[in-house]
Amino acid sequence: MDDKPQETGSGDETRRREKTREKGESREQDGAPERGKAPGRAGRGRRVRFGSAAAGCAVLGGVLVLLPWERGADGLPGPTEARARAAVAGGVPASLPDLEALVEERERRLKEHPKDAESWAVLGAARVEQGRRLGDPARYSRAERALRTSLKVRPRDNAAALRGLAVLANARRDHPAALEWGERARKLEPKRWTTYPPLVEAYAGLGDDEAAERTLDRLKALRSDPAVMALAAAVYRDKGRQEDAAVELADAAAAAGEPAERASYLEQAGQLAWERGDREDALGYFREAVRIDPDQWAARAGQGRALAALGRTTEALGAYRAALAGQPLPEYELELGELYESLGLRQEARVHYDLVRSRVREAAAHGADGDLVLGRFEADHGDPEAAVRRLRSKWERQPSTAVADALGWALHRSGRSEEALEFAVRATEETHGGGVRSALHTFHRGMIEYELGRGGSPLLERSRELGGGPARRHLREALRINPYFSPLRVPQAKAALQRLGEPPVGDGPPDWS
Repeated sequence: MDDKPQETGSGDETRRREKTREKGESREQDGAPERGKAPGRAGRGRRVRFGSAAAGCAVLGGVLVLLPWERGADGLPGPTEARARAAVAGGVPASLPDLEALVEERERRLKEHPKDAESWAVLGAARVEQGRRLGDPARYSRAERALRTSLKVRPRDNAAALRGLAVLANARRDHPAALEWGERARKLEPKRWTTYPPLVEAYAGLGDDEAAERTLDRLKALRSDPAVMALAAAVYRDKGRQEDAAVELADAAAAAGEPAERASYLEQAGQLAWERGDREDALGYFREAVRIDPDQWAARAGQGRALAALGRTTEALGAYRAALAGQPLPEYELELGELYESLGLRQEARVHYDLVRSRVREAAAHGADGDLVLGRFEADHGDPEAAVRRLRSKWERQPSTAVADALGWALHRSGRSEEALEFAVRATEETHGGGVRSALHTFHRGMIEYELGRGGSPLLERSRELGGGPARRHLREALRINPYFSPLRVPQAKAALQRLGEPPVGDGPPDWS
């Protein structure tokens, strides 16, 4: 275990920015963006919108913890470091330059005070956020060394390090470990509100939506502010309550803090709009996020999705490449590869498909779990049997809705559609925990039912039209949820519906009871 500060790689962000500028991406100067009118509380069913200078909306995050902003004289932290430290302590996204300044300031302090457990915890938390923002799993390893050093220096009553390890485990998608670390922190500080967001995320990642909501209720009893509203929006989204999520987003928007925080929330609001199939709204949110914070790489990937759905493929490809330049995640590689494939550019697609595997391997070397994205990739573009093995193991550890969907699809692709349907039902029926309204999950179920209907499966004997009724219903539902959810899958759904034709007169929904 290291007990000395690690090098920060402080030139990474600068090099990434230079590459992005070379690609012609426009950037604005750092600083507060022009402020406009924040949206008020939306009525039920009302869409959350924004103007070109709106304050933005939140899905996850919190309010800044107010700490003194000390001057840089005499070695004390300056405004930049204090701003980042306040954001990290409050679970709020911070700008990359502020995070870099905080890391450098803590490293300088730890050279003089190597037994400062609090500084080790702050350093670890900042590196987790850097790793997440940059898609750099090596930062997670550095974060873990710092957080464990904090625990080594102060083995008892060190809730800050325990919370940091919970946040780190969630970032690595190791939700069982996040739950364990988070519960240890909660036992030490049950009244501290920042203890609860990592627990909510851990329970959600484990597929325990009821526990996630109970934990959210405990958090609400301790604190009522935009951070809690934003977290509630994420929980409601996972339970399929998109209107409630939109209301929470509108309420949280008015109190968004620093530009990086606002940009992160706008990106997630854009993702919510995208999941509803609102291409223009989603693109607007993503663009505003990038305008406020040019380092908001997730928003650039979101632009790629929305632009592709609008038929602006050249711009979409550029947006994806920009996202990968700053945050090289395997999810983005897979999306870009599928976009290339949908355009008939298979050679270009293969380049990015190959990178999916290498990105996951790199992440695994630093403790990050990429089984879900790799399983999805292998099911559609590689080895479906390998996908089944990988996803079965993940299902045993973390039986979430997303894993149920991916495992069901991998089973279908490997020729086991009857077993696949059981998981597809779990991923799409609220009674089985599949409350989230996902066009992709519903498409997967419809295609599995289509295949079973063609084969005369006894699982579908209770439907009035063997295979056609449930398959038609779910394929249509997928296109209603989001008519643009995938450049590859949407044409497949439409082709299957065309083959199924119109239902016979009097054909009703199947009885699944």
